[in-house]
Amino acid sequence: MRIVIAEDSVLLREGLIRLLTMAGLEVVDTCGDAEALLRSVEEHQPDLAIVDVRMPPGQSEEGLRAALVIRREWPSVAVLVLSQYVEERYATELLSGVTSKVGYLLKDRVADVAEFVAALRRVADGGTALDPEVVAQLLVRRDNDPLGRLTAREREVLALMAEGRSNTGVAAALVISESAVAKHINSIFTKLGLGMIDTDHRRVLAVLRFLESGT
Repeated sequence: MRIVIAEDSVLLREGLIRLLTMAGLEVVDTCGDAEALLRSVEEHQPDLAIVDVRMPPGQSEEGLRAALVIRREWPSVAVLVLSQYVEERYATELLSGVTSKVGYLLKDRVADVAEFVAALRRVADGGTALDPEVVAQLLVRRDNDPLGRLTAREREVLALMAEGRSNTGVAAALVISESAVAKHINSIFTKLGLGMIDTDHRRVLAVLRFLESGT
């Protein structure tokens, strides 16, 4: 996997290079600002871009804006956005439209190298990775929408789905059978009004449903 890193913190950038190289991944370029990131993606056409939300010159949402440009101009390039804090609006904007090859994680997740690398691979392979803290904050606020009909267990399952976990991964995390997970997921689809379409797409739509209802 070929990766471009856009991060203005030299310490974090060097740390990412080190851990990704140790994991057998290739870092083809690093950037300190959003404009350099776009030039790098155009030149290197990487498999994945790791992008900080807040970057120079404004330290606002330049990184996110660049990530959105990448998704529009180079759809074959997967994008994983890193953020210091939970910023729900950014997660919603990033996940709107095309719902594959995209992730939004807090920087704290980098510390768990195995999970972080697994998330990178999942996103590069066409999946999604959404930070559980984002999921938790969004689910807590749900009162007058279809998510309010979900049981506590169904919310747990949905949160794990949002992290990009398979049925097997959800079952392992909750210590329940895969058949029980399948039943919970079918119930979630029904309560959210997601009809009989492609199962993988419905999983993403289920996550997007509560993201959209929070805007």
